[in-house]
Amino acid sequence: MVNSKFPPDFLWGGATAANQCEGAYLADGKGLSTADTLPGRKERLPFVFGEYFNFEIDEHKYFYPSWEAIDFYHHYKEDVKMFAEMGFKIFRLSINWPRIFPNGDDEQPNEAGLKFYDDLFDELLKYNIEPLVTISHYEIPLKIAKQYRGWSSREMIDFYSKYCEVIFKRYKNKVKYWLTFNEINGSLFMPLMSLAISPKPDENYNQLVFQGLHHQFVANAQANQLAKEIMPNAMMGIMCMSGPVYPFSCNPDDVEAAYKKERKWTYFCSDVTLKGKYPYYTDAMMEELGVDLKIEAGDLELIRQYPSQYLAFSYYMSGVEKAEDTGEKIEGGPMFGTANPYLEVSEWGWPIDPKGLRLLLNNLYQRYDVPLMVVENGLGANDKVEADGKIHDLYRIDYLRKHIEAMADAIHDGVDLRAYTTWGCIDLVSAGTGEYAKRYGFIYVNKHDDGTGDQSRTPKDSFYWYKKVIASNGVDLD
Repeated sequence: MVNSKFPPDFLWGGATAANQCEGAYLADGKGLSTADTLPGRKERLPFVFGEYFNFEIDEHKYFYPSWEAIDFYHHYKEDVKMFAEMGFKIFRLSINWPRIFPNGDDEQPNEAGLKFYDDLFDELLKYNIEPLVTISHYEIPLKIAKQYRGWSSREMIDFYSKYCEVIFKRYKNKVKYWLTFNEINGSLFMPLMSLAISPKPDENYNQLVFQGLHHQFVANAQANQLAKEIMPNAMMGIMCMSGPVYPFSCNPDDVEAAYKKERKWTYFCSDVTLKGKYPYYTDAMMEELGVDLKIEAGDLELIRQYPSQYLAFSYYMSGVEKAEDTGEKIEGGPMFGTANPYLEVSEWGWPIDPKGLRLLLNNLYQRYDVPLMVVENGLGANDKVEADGKIHDLYRIDYLRKHIEAMADAIHDGVDLRAYTTWGCIDLVSAGTGEYAKRYGFIYVNKHDDGTGDQSRTPKDSFYWYKKVIASNGVDLD
């Protein structure tokens, strides 16, 4: 502990999302969410990344994994106890918006939904685990998503603010750390998930997406304002998908392409929400993209007055960009162009770049000078139960070890890093591919893509390894 580069109050833990783990999709008055309409397995991919989707359910054609997921709704006490055994200091989760407002525009909230999170927070606090709550993590009430076409409509701001006011007043004495939106910049390439918008082929994609983002920027500021009034001691953060983008070569054209890609994908949304204003390059970028933002009176002042207090981000990979568009993409990672020949890749083709995390942490801290949290980082793999009944995921341990070492180096560099929550600390449904088979957790859940499995939980080798890491505050990584 004495030799740890991590501060003594560093928050170690794990992360999940309601739509990927809770299940119980219509239990106790919950309404349908947009995630409940997304098919499972790789049938999901075309819709997530571009093909038009109308949010209709067809049980004869598709399997819907979020309906049961890993049934965290009924297993949360068992799961939280296992998190506590690992020594978690913090647990990131999301509130399922339609558990609170089943239709999104209801006059009154659903008491049964509110009580579930009361009970969950109490269970976490019993073990001295801080809840880190994402308010909107791809769980938008289906009714308002369809009626108003998601965040393309300004009406969503008021629905969201009412939802925030209810949960802030209810949980103000139980939750300190909040995130308004999950991977807000993910809207730029998967608006179906983040904005509940599925652009049609003949529509101006960029106009829909950036207008929806503007509405979320306003909603983010309104939530920060409400939090300041209702729970002044809370910490309100924004959450982004982040990664450095390297130029393919030292050709100045490649350097420029990488710079522009990184600015758009990695920095634009956090520039607005953390600095409290649209960045200087906005007009030129909007002109290039053919976007005419509709900004109402008072929007920019609200964004200026109520910026986010900290930046939480996911880190899975870096990217490589070149000026010449060859159409080549990293599998499963459409925001970052071509493959990097200097890096190994995961089973799903994602580049593994621990050093990129250190670079990113330094860049983000230099740019914003606010506390940082790594709230998603992990290795998706096809874990197998071996003949001895155990899961020997040494590849996951190796992956996490290298990324923790990179965080330690960044802290030594002077970066103010406060927390690390691995994704997902228990096996859950993959957001991108809709699979159980793509497993991230320290805890193996016996549930499979063919619908079989008894939902039993088994610690993997990484479970016991992470327990040592936390107990030593990041010193014992063997």
